[in-house]
Amino acid sequence: MARYVVARAEEIPPGERKLVDVANRSVGIFNLGGEYFALRNRCPHQAGPVCQGRVSGFVQSTTPGEYLYSRKGEILRCPWHGWEFDIRNGQSWYDPVRPRVRRYEVAVAEGSTLVAEPPPAAESEADPDAPAPGMVKGPYVAETYPVDTEGQYLIVEIPDGAP
Repeated sequence: MARYVVARAEEIPPGERKLVDVANRSVGIFNLGGEYFALRNRCPHQAGPVCQGRVSGFVQSTTPGEYLYSRKGEILRCPWHGWEFDIRNGQSWYDPVRPRVRRYEVAVAEGSTLVAEPPPAAESEADPDAPAPGMVKGPYVAETYPVDTEGQYLIVEIPDGAP
């Protein structure tokens, strides 16, 4: 395991990030309230610059007009296709009831009254690690690296021989 000094802790205020080059790869260092996390700046979906994406949280609603915003500043969205990743562990999350792109059948009907059918229920069980109710782990996990603070410096550990 090779260790690299990437920044002084004061260079990355809470809620901010810094992109650095470490061992011939681009890495994003994120400060989540004084905890530091490092993600490779390469989306596992299609290699987009994930660490340059928007940082946000999750919005939930159980009733029209009522919203709950959770995990503020902990969710990173890839700027290429919108995949969302948990900055703390790199896991992608999605809502299986409402995928981002869906194909629908189209039919021609003769003058009858059409009734919309409710969407199918999610087939998965509740995940206790889900950042919001109804979310399930996505197929992608962003590459993460441990970050240590030694004095005032941030140290990233990259496995030897990692691509």
